[in-house]
Amino acid sequence: TDRGTPRSWRTMNGYGSHTFMWVNRGGERFWIKYTLKTDQGIENFTDAEAGAMCAEDPDHHIRDLYTSIQNGDPPSWTMYVQVMDFDDAPGYRFNPFDVTKVWPHGDHPLVRVGRLVLDRNPENYFAEVEQAAFEPANMVPGIGPSPDPMLQGRLFSYPDTHRYRIGPNYLQLPINRPRGQVRSSEPGPEPAYHLSGEMVRTASVLHPDDDDFVQPRALWEKVLSPVDREHLVENIARHASKGVTPEMQRWVVGYWTSVHPDLGAGVAGALQLEPVIAGSAGR
Repeated sequence: TDRGTPRSWRTMNGYGSHTFMWVNRGGERFWIKYTLKTDQGIENFTDAEAGAMCAEDPDHHIRDLYTSIQNGDPPSWTMYVQVMDFDDAPGYRFNPFDVTKVWPHGDHPLVRVGRLVLDRNPENYFAEVEQAAFEPANMVPGIGPSPDPMLQGRLFSYPDTHRYRIGPNYLQLPINRPRGQVRSSEPGPEPAYHLSGEMVRTASVLHPDDDDFVQPRALWEKVLSPVDREHLVENIARHASKGVTPEMQRWVVGYWTSVHPDLGAGVAGALQLEPVIAGSAGR
């Protein structure tokens, strides 16, 4: 959809794909997801507008953010979390640690916890931006990982990437250096984290609603406007018409028909193919 081409970094939301653990002072554990909602409102480019901007100004997003802050109009985002009781995860209707799923707000409403404001531009772009090393393994006391297998992989792969890209001393650079108490895996009282018990890399058990099409169908039916739907069909058809074989195009139509019959029919019409029955792709 056009959500993939925001008009500005200032006019897009941020969604934490991973689930993390929060532990309170009493030792109670909860699963949480983070959401950052833009206070500037959502604005997107169409595919054609995005293509034109790439040609006109490839640095548009960086320039737009920098100029906004420089002109005294700092962008902000309201931060929310969704909270799930620790013991509810095993019996939830779908795998809550699946990064391709969102938690419905009806089950786990957004709880406002703060606000993020970007009000200062970097003085040294190399030292403050290019050498910055973000990694989910950097956690403060009270926050821990979850059984999300992609998160568990990133806990180790991101530091490896930073050591390769920046150097083995990347955690000692001013932009990455901790400002509080350091909790590392070096010899000492306790490591920063350990994977045991629920934190194991095993095949997940299927939940009743572990379906790849339920949530995309809800997006089509309940979230996208008629214009959004029209643009989604056009974008899919455009990508599926460039050097794609007729057999693969039928698979494409079948796939999107599984999301919603109207979406599949729209893609089929744009590709000048006959509509197919959901699940019959390629036949």
